[in-house]
Amino acid sequence: MLIGEVSRRAGVSTRMLRHYDALGLVSPTGRTSGGYREYSADDIRRLFHVESLRTLGLSLDEARRALDEPGFVPAELVGDLIRHTRLRIAAEEELLTRLGHVDAAAPAEWGDVLRIVTLLRALESESGARRQQAILSQDGSAALPVGALAEAALAEDDPNVAGALQWSLARAAGRGLADLAVGLESGSVAVRRRATAAIAAVPAAEATVLLRRALADEDPAVRDRAALALGSRGSSDAIPTLLAMVAEGRSDVEAAESLGLLTAVATPAEGIVAAMAATLDDTADPATRLRITQALAEIPGAAAREALARLTHDDDRTVSATAAAILTTRDRGTTPKPRTGRA
Repeated sequence: MLIGEVSRRAGVSTRMLRHYDALGLVSPTGRTSGGYREYSADDIRRLFHVESLRTLGLSLDEARRALDEPGFVPAELVGDLIRHTRLRIAAEEELLTRLGHVDAAAPAEWGDVLRIVTLLRALESESGARRQQAILSQDGSAALPVGALAEAALAEDDPNVAGALQWSLARAAGRGLADLAVGLESGSVAVRRRATAAIAAVPAAEATVLLRRALADEDPAVRDRAALALGSRGSSDAIPTLLAMVAEGRSDVEAAESLGLLTAVATPAEGIVAAMAATLDDTADPATRLRITQALAEIPGAAAREALARLTHDDDRTVSATAAAILTTRDRGTTPKPRTGRA
């Protein structure tokens, strides 16, 4: 079979067949009656073997070794090919992800593309200062890869960089919340905490829905962050968690302030005071009773005043003295000084 016919049947260009011949990899061994070089059946079979090996990623030299060295063992070479292929696939997937982030940002011009790529590369830097500066230097009106920022927020353990990412996502008008919501379902407590903190920084109504979901998390830190954020938004869903925070001493001052805010915008004070009174009835722990007493200072109205009046007769002198001091402050119409709970 002459070279032209081999090219047509095998799908290999005549230029490549001549290259194989020059390398001695696949050479025509026969001759026609007219003296032309001709590919024999064995030559054609070797050509197909070479092409098959090339589809596995072997170089021409490796294909020659595989076919010509009697003691050639393929296992090591195949193992290397697998490792190299995995690395290449990982690199291609990384590139695809980066292109997806650029596309999602809908850049209007090449300048936007370059800024996005620069930011994406900076987010991969090992320097926290560089990551933070790259985030803070972004123009809020420019196209931003919000999905990439959300993904970075879920992975970022540097508090300064995390704060910068939350600030940037807060300006994105709710874009990125879908990516952050994925973090709420993570098996990693750290990721769920980061997701909740980032969502809490976003003022959009959709963020409130996600924060309500976070109230059911098994991790107290996730629940507490969500409750404080919901309290600041006037959501009464946060009340049970805020009450638990006061009773258990987890950011109890902030929780009490949130409860006071809720009585002003969303929830009657009587219900909150009743829940606090029930906790007082259930515990004799002085530290818990003191925290609840202090929290009552944040609650306006007659119900809180009545509860404080009862606490002035508490068996624990610190609790009774604190209740009396709060009532005196209220009677004078002054604002209590900042306080700290007793351990």
